[in-house]
Amino acid sequence: MALAAGISPETLRKIEAGRLPAPAFGTVVRLSHALDVSLSDLAEVWRADMPVRQAS
Repeated sequence: MALAAGISPETLRKIEAGRLPAPAFGTVVRLSHALDVSLSDLAEVWRADMPVRQAS
């Protein structure tokens, strides 16, 4: 998968292990293309997992 996404295997290992909790946007884009998942679908999953923020 790392090769298909054009990222290093070490970067992918860090993401999978949670040692890189906020990968660079370009890395996310590359992975989304390699996985054939749209960025908008990824954003929806991310938003659904976010805790509800209270207005201050």
